[in-house]
Amino acid sequence: MIPADRPTQRPPTARLLHVDEHGAIRHAPRAQLVEFLRPGDLVIANDAATLPASLHGIHRRTGRNIEVRLAGKPSLAHRDVQRFIAVAFGPGDYRTRTEDRPASPVFEAGDELELGSLSARVERVLDHPRLLAVRFEAEVNELWRGLATQGRPIQYAHMKEPLALWDIWTSIAATPVAYEPPSAGFALDWQMLTDFEARGIQFATLTHAAGISSTGDPELDRLLPFDEPYRIPVATEEAIAAALCEGRRIVAIGTTVVRALEHSAATFGSVAAGESVANIRIGAETPLRVVDVILSGTHEPGTSHYELLQSFADKSTLRRADDALESAGYRTHEFGDSVLIERDSRRYSRPAGLRIGVEDFPENQGLVGRPAPRILRRFAPAPAHVVQESHRLSPARRLLCFRD
Repeated sequence: MIPADRPTQRPPTARLLHVDEHGAIRHAPRAQLVEFLRPGDLVIANDAATLPASLHGIHRRTGRNIEVRLAGKPSLAHRDVQRFIAVAFGPGDYRTRTEDRPASPVFEAGDELELGSLSARVERVLDHPRLLAVRFEAEVNELWRGLATQGRPIQYAHMKEPLALWDIWTSIAATPVAYEPPSAGFALDWQMLTDFEARGIQFATLTHAAGISSTGDPELDRLLPFDEPYRIPVATEEAIAAALCEGRRIVAIGTTVVRALEHSAATFGSVAAGESVANIRIGAETPLRVVDVILSGTHEPGTSHYELLQSFADKSTLRRADDALESAGYRTHEFGDSVLIERDSRRYSRPAGLRIGVEDFPENQGLVGRPAPRILRRFAPAPAHVVQESHRLSPARRLLCFRD
């Protein structure tokens, strides 16, 4: 595939590769996305705005030049505003491939980082010498001002021109918590949302702190994706509950949406409104409880994004899709083309679009009342060690719907 090297979110030449639930492949202009959706589908997108998360400065103990790329945080809570997970690089910038960057200094807990007008301290070194927990020594307003004036968008060598902040914000960008753009959302614009409404397709959002896609170090890349906090609004929870009860499909715009929804369902037994941290890695063995269809970028085999796509289609189908993308010259990376993959329902306990209701569960018949649907919340959360690794997830629990 050809790297997209211009920051154009919706070029008129953008293409879409559609893989249906039977593995059939079709090419189309991406502007025709709505043609592949059904009336009643619930489309969910990530409304996170992207931070200028690349900061250049000095490692004070050694005096060496560094780049710090913010890559995550413990939570979206106010108490953690100044705390980040960061990946450190030696001197240089995006013009040099990440894997060719000079080595960074050796970091120790307590090290001070001078990042333009901002100062940060290394709280601890994590599971890799370049992976740091840092805390900024600034009041909240000063921190935001410093990021806005000193930070730059995270960028890679395939992108020739410097990125501006508006290049990496989707049309629905809201709270600035992402570190790289939730780029599947670049396909959306307000006209498309209008078309959704006209065709009876519902639209909802969540906020997921999308992390970074590459560190330049194979060992560190194997830790991706890092834990990512997310927030699900009550309205989105209710829309998902209604769609599941009525047998309508859930369509995720991007891998971050899949990760948030599936983590919530695996942890709480249903998609629950509120904040949590997605700490599961989704792959071929992960049972999808919620999402039926994904719109994604064109990802290369071996990446965590591509691994997630294996939960929707088997390896042979994805190989055929890869061949189709390659032979047709699709563009890859964040400003590239898109794939739309429908889940192979034969692989999971909840077939796509299956209506789930009280008639399936006689013991709940006495609970029928008012017509507002919701998801039954009587599952104990999965143990912490279970949700850490996809292959250790407990068996898929059916999402129960009843009316109260």
